[in-house]
Amino acid sequence: MNNKLFFRFLLTSLVSTTLLTLWACSGKPQTGPGEVRWDREVCQRCAMAISDRNYAAQVRGGPAGSKTKLYKFDDLGCAVIWLDKQSWKDDPRTEIWVTDFSNGKWINAKTAWYATGKTTPMDYQLGATADPQNGELNFTQAKKRIYEIEQRSNSHNGQPLSIDSSQ
Repeated sequence: MNNKLFFRFLLTSLVSTTLLTLWACSGKPQTGPGEVRWDREVCQRCAMAISDRNYAAQVRGGPAGSKTKLYKFDDLGCAVIWLDKQSWKDDPRTEIWVTDFSNGKWINAKTAWYATGKTTPMDYQLGATADPQNGELNFTQAKKRIYEIEQRSNSHNGQPLSIDSSQ
């Protein structure tokens, strides 16, 4: 093999290896919402199937010094209550995403506005939207409302439903 052909082969191999390494290391994105496999994935908190495209939520985060992970929820209420129990909830990398109830697009939960009185999977009754309307709640007000509903109903404790057949 002559030198010119050898160096061309070496250069091609080096470039290919570098590109493959970069592609393999890139992995999944570490920001933003991910794809949901509707009716196949379950809520991180209550274990219900995530099926309603208008009221789902996602949290991306994790302990400092580690890669962020994506957690999926069937209702904003489940996401808020679950996240508040995580030690890393206030980490600046933590993101919360919700679907806009009018079109199913993912929006930032912290900047979204919330309409009340919606029929949602876990009955927290909040529908997110990117554009404010009259009487809608901001994220802080929505969190307060979620905890009020949780306190009143005391039925969404994050445990799978168990049926007592002895009655």
